[in-house]
Amino acid sequence: MFRILESQAPAKQNATTTISTLSGRLQSATLLEDRRAAILGLRSFAKLYPASVASGALRNLISCLNNDVEDVDTTKVILETLLMLFNPDETSPEASDDIALWLADEFTQRQENITVLLDLLDTSDFFSRLYSLHLISAISTARPQRTQECVYTAPLGVSRLVAVLDDKREAIRSEGILLLTALTPSSPDLQKLVAFENAFDRIFGIIDAEGSLTHGGIAVQDCLSLLANLLRLNVSNQSYFRETGWVKKLHSLLKESLREQDSPDSVADWARPQRDKNVWGLLAVLQLFLIKGSIGTQANQISFWQSGVLTQVLDIAFHRSIDVSIRAEALATSADLIRGNSGLQESFGQLEVVSPRDQEEVPQVNGHASTNNIPPRVNVLEALLDLALAASSSIQAFDVRLSACECIKAYLYGHAQIRLFFLRRAIDGHMSDVHEADNILTILVEDPEKWRGTDPYRPWIASVLLFHLIYEDFDAKSTAMAVKDGDAESGEEVVTCIQALTGNMISAERKDEDERVAIGYLMVLCGWLYEDHDGVNDFLGEGSNVQSIVQLVVQDNHSRVLVTGLCAFLLGIVYEFSTKDSPISRETLHQLLTGRLGREQYSDRITRLREHPMVRDFEVLPQGLNSSSTGGLPEVYFDRTFVDFLKDNFSRILRAIDRAPGIEVPVIANGIQKGVSRELVDSLRAQVEDRSQAIQKLESDTVTIERKLGQEQADHRKAKESAVIELGRIKNINDGLQRNHEEYLQKITKENRMSQLEAQKTHEAVVLSLQGDVQKSKEDGQAAVARIQTRTDAEIDDLKSIIRSLESELAKTNKDHIQDLQTAHEDYSTKLSSLESRLQRAEDKAVDAEARSTRIQGELDSKEDSRKAVQAELDDLLMVLGDLEEKRSRDKKRLRVLGEQVSDGEDEEEEEDDEVEEEDDEVDEEGGSKI
Repeated sequence: MFRILESQAPAKQNATTTISTLSGRLQSATLLEDRRAAILGLRSFAKLYPASVASGALRNLISCLNNDVEDVDTTKVILETLLMLFNPDETSPEASDDIALWLADEFTQRQENITVLLDLLDTSDFFSRLYSLHLISAISTARPQRTQECVYTAPLGVSRLVAVLDDKREAIRSEGILLLTALTPSSPDLQKLVAFENAFDRIFGIIDAEGSLTHGGIAVQDCLSLLANLLRLNVSNQSYFRETGWVKKLHSLLKESLREQDSPDSVADWARPQRDKNVWGLLAVLQLFLIKGSIGTQANQISFWQSGVLTQVLDIAFHRSIDVSIRAEALATSADLIRGNSGLQESFGQLEVVSPRDQEEVPQVNGHASTNNIPPRVNVLEALLDLALAASSSIQAFDVRLSACECIKAYLYGHAQIRLFFLRRAIDGHMSDVHEADNILTILVEDPEKWRGTDPYRPWIASVLLFHLIYEDFDAKSTAMAVKDGDAESGEEVVTCIQALTGNMISAERKDEDERVAIGYLMVLCGWLYEDHDGVNDFLGEGSNVQSIVQLVVQDNHSRVLVTGLCAFLLGIVYEFSTKDSPISRETLHQLLTGRLGREQYSDRITRLREHPMVRDFEVLPQGLNSSSTGGLPEVYFDRTFVDFLKDNFSRILRAIDRAPGIEVPVIANGIQKGVSRELVDSLRAQVEDRSQAIQKLESDTVTIERKLGQEQADHRKAKESAVIELGRIKNINDGLQRNHEEYLQKITKENRMSQLEAQKTHEAVVLSLQGDVQKSKEDGQAAVARIQTRTDAEIDDLKSIIRSLESELAKTNKDHIQDLQTAHEDYSTKLSSLESRLQRAEDKAVDAEARSTRIQGELDSKEDSRKAVQAELDDLLMVLGDLEEKRSRDKKRLRVLGEQVSDGEDEEEEEDDEVEEEDDEVDEEGGSKI
């Protein structure tokens, strides 16, 4: 019977077939109840068979989530199924990390898939909001960058996420904080968007609601993590945080935590670990505002100072009952608050804090400090030195000591005046009669037997502080070189600061002290002697120190590689910056290094130092108490600045031994070159010798010249005496000559006056005679002009009569000769016109002659010129008359040729004219001779 029933029963289904069937039903179902039933079936397989469910039903599940979002029960089942796919059972045969990546890709490849999850945050259903947050977190864990992009681009996506922080249900709110923390560590744009959605207000609201730093639990820690993500390397959010006044909130949180710590009830022991985590988280948030070199660091430092944050942080740092890790973090935060800000550094030195030295003596009431006894307050720098250099500190306080050292270094950083002030204060304290236990110079220079076998980090920290005081500061180096022990006047040996440091380092090595002590001394010496010729000369002033250091390098001690490497490095610096004039010359030092030490050992020691893990991996190794082995000292050997200095100059110092001794290295100190080439020094020295010889020669020449000058002065005195006698004689002669000269001058003056009178009389007579001659010449000229005028008028009349007679005769000529006569008449007419023009010119010249005669009377002062003018005028008149006579003769000849008779009267007139001309010539000659 049972066999029959078994044969009729349907075949058994496996999980794969069932998942396939359910997936098909989910895809084809039209009723909501059928789809929900299929989803419930798939959910039962999701833990054990995630790959099968995801491959067959993932897209259908996402589709149902989009379509059935209004049904709360269906949405809850879908979200649970999807979460199971992201978190399968570890024993599942299909469990794999690739499934989560594949599921995340399916969601993030389509924006609407992420959008629908974000839309669920608008609902008030608890599970819909919680599961959607869980699902987005799972997707973000698998594909963080793509998820951030989808959330950033989704409409109101960031706003909905930030709004989750307002949910009063702790589970949803906590999950929202964790999701925002996961989305914001590396996306500046998403950080800005979250911050501008009033995230700071909501975060601090949650912190206050959870009990602030003191009583808050893990939620406060998560809020601080989210706050750190929003502020890390985001200048915009830091500025927004600062300008919206949230810095005061940081101050109030720190102040409240201190108040709770000092209250009689204090903080329960079980709550202290979480309290410490919260305070540490807030200090870490403060440090995000103080990144070295960031744009907004200066503004953040000033804002924290003005809000009193620095004071609260210092109170935490010097509060004895707070855990040392928190105090160390507080000191590190204080260092960041003042580093690189000169104004805050100067103000920081004026603050006062609770003295760490006297806190143990404060009476305790029920395990807490009595409020009736207020602990004394001291200057913050003294307190920091007490912390850093405390001789009785336990190894657990090492982080506090190291952070106190960092705080002092931040106080000195980039402020030369503060460094000099701090150094002078240390020098004054060291040189005074009052012993100062925390004076760095006293610790380093005093006899090491006083602290031998105790804490090696006390001289190490003192060395680090001195290194930072003098590093790359030539003024500080010069000031420190003034420190000397011993009184030379009392016969004591004077030991300089450099020589004392070197001697203490050698002594510590010989007595097998902890190598940290020698490393501290070597850090100071390397930083001091680098690029400092004076320091190198001071170091070489004690030759035994060089021999001892060479011996330390030669000893192949594999357990102290750092010390031997630093010793070789120091020798390289000393040789690099030594000079020919050093106490141990550069050439001798080179022979010592290459002969006794050898180039191979020198290079090997420095190379092994550079390759040592403590130097090579310094940036990645922990520098604190957590680096120590069980029960041992912390593995802290170097200062960060010194390691950078060592790595930067490794190649140069390694090759220094190859530099010829004759070549010196110039050093620029405060803009002035301190070192010069040896050739220049030798040439200048040769010039000085030449100048010295020239000066000696000039001095001998000066003596010779002085002797000659004495002889010359004696001869000059004799010559002067004889000159005085001669001068008297010459003066007498001069007086006699002066008297004779005056008599002769009077005589000459009288004769000159008489000759002047005679010359004046003669001149007047000559002038009168000339005036008479001129008057007579004028009268003769006028008479001659009148005769010429009369004769000219008569001639004109004769010519006119001739013309009339010729005209009448021409009319009577034979008609046969008409043509000839007409021709002759035309010629005659032409000649007549010429005669008339010449006659006119003669008349004009006569007028001119009369005008010139008139001007003669006004020109008596220029007699010679007047005579020449009159003569010229007379010559012109004669020429005119000559021309007229010549023309007249030619006319008579023509008339005779024409057959006309010329009367003798005309010839007589010509003779008379000739006579007149001769008379005129005689008159002219007489007048000229008189003139």
